[in-house]
Amino acid sequence: MSVETQIEEYLANLAESARADMKALHDRILGLAPACRLWYLDGKDSKGKVVSNPSIGYGLQSIGYADGRTRDFYRVGISANASGVSVYIMGLTDKSYLARTYARSIGKAKVTGYCIKFRRLSDLNLGVLEAALRDGLKGQGA
Repeated sequence: MSVETQIEEYLANLAESARADMKALHDRILGLAPACRLWYLDGKDSKGKVVSNPSIGYGLQSIGYADGRTRDFYRVGISANASGVSVYIMGLTDKSYLARTYARSIGKAKVTGYCIKFRRLSDLNLGVLEAALRDGLKGQGA
């Protein structure tokens, strides 16, 4: 099954309130980076055990580990959860950048080192969210 099909099925199976926000976010990110690599992670480990919420990823970066290994991963991810939606801006080396740059102006959201968590998309300043997404997709704020 293609990544695009997995994403469509994931979105279709969400509760209506989450589906609308996740679809709007998905479309907005694709508008910012139409040719980016898409990812779908089902939230299960190699044994099939659920270890996280499913997520959709956008873009590509190489993550380095202390032992010298590297692996490809997405730059920006979105995930629906019990309390709303999380947007992950990955690969930031300055863990205070996201909160320092966007927390005051983004609206009703909790902003941490790499995550913007909110209840509804309508609670946010979408221009500020879009700026954070652009930073993540371009690898800025590193």
